[in-house]
Amino acid sequence: MSVFSLSDFADHEQVVFCSDEKSGLKAIIAVHNSNLGPALGGCRMWPYASEEEAIRDVLRLSRGMTYKSAMANLKLGGGKSVIIGNPRTDKTPELLKAFAQAVERVNGRYIAAEDSGTGVDDMKYMSQFTDHVAGIIDKPTESGVRNGDPSPATAYGTFVGIKAAVKERLGRDSLAGLKVAVQGLGNVGFDLARQLKEAGAQLWVTDIHREPLVRAAKEIDATVVAPDEIFGLDVDVFAPCALGAILNDQTIPLLKAKVVAGAANNQLAEPRHGAALMHKGILYAPDYVINAGGIIDVYYERTCNFDRAELKRHIESIYDNLMEIFARARKEERPTGEVADAIAEERFKR
Repeated sequence: MSVFSLSDFADHEQVVFCSDEKSGLKAIIAVHNSNLGPALGGCRMWPYASEEEAIRDVLRLSRGMTYKSAMANLKLGGGKSVIIGNPRTDKTPELLKAFAQAVERVNGRYIAAEDSGTGVDDMKYMSQFTDHVAGIIDKPTESGVRNGDPSPATAYGTFVGIKAAVKERLGRDSLAGLKVAVQGLGNVGFDLARQLKEAGAQLWVTDIHREPLVRAAKEIDATVVAPDEIFGLDVDVFAPCALGAILNDQTIPLLKAKVVAGAANNQLAEPRHGAALMHKGILYAPDYVINAGGIIDVYYERTCNFDRAELKRHIESIYDNLMEIFARARKEERPTGEVADAIAEERFKR
């Protein structure tokens, strides 16, 4: 398989394949663009079915980080990494050390942070072997201190983004009584669901793991549905918060929601699916715009002048970014994803 000929390659600056026989490490680091600064992006550990699937995922994710940082007005480029393996069974200190050493060899062009399958503790352990990790410093909150996990910021930014999309498509400011289907109850998905519940929304949820579903039913009175049922529910908002490529030829015809707005990366299986949503009258909040809270959080950590109030204001600017995209898409009669790409490119290519 030729990496250069893949449609997802998209002019990446650097793609590094990393392996370590002793620990069993098989990983890929992708740097898409560094015009605005070093490429910061999460490290995902996942049991990919094939090497090609892992390559495509890391390429799509790293490109998305370039656009995400540009739209969020951050002095960062776009990068991502993936470790091939099951995080529940294959993750070991030796493997994390080998990966950290691989990151160190990239010499600061890529900065790793937590993602699906990795966490704050993993990043802290890796920091023994490389300086190029982020999301490891405790941060002040209204109620005390939280660890470096950026997922609360991602969830809050997504919540703010849903409010923008609901205002644009449904013409309402209040979320009270809003019907929302949340796909995926990881750290971000569950926190988002909690905030929606506190705002008065009604919730339907699904996940591939039983534990968060039990918790959601008990703690936030959410209705649990099977994974394949979540798409066809008669709700106002569909919020994808799991893995990507879930908006495709099979799922889009099932959607009854008027808004798709969630935290998952790369929700569109292909760019053309943005047009399919538009033609069906569904407003799509581009994923890398609405889920930028986490990268904003990590950026403020690395600037060494962490200001909670300033961070909150920056995350809340996601609302204005989305409203700008929606207005321009409405005026130009173009899919919101295309408009977001155009705005981001104006920023990182200049």
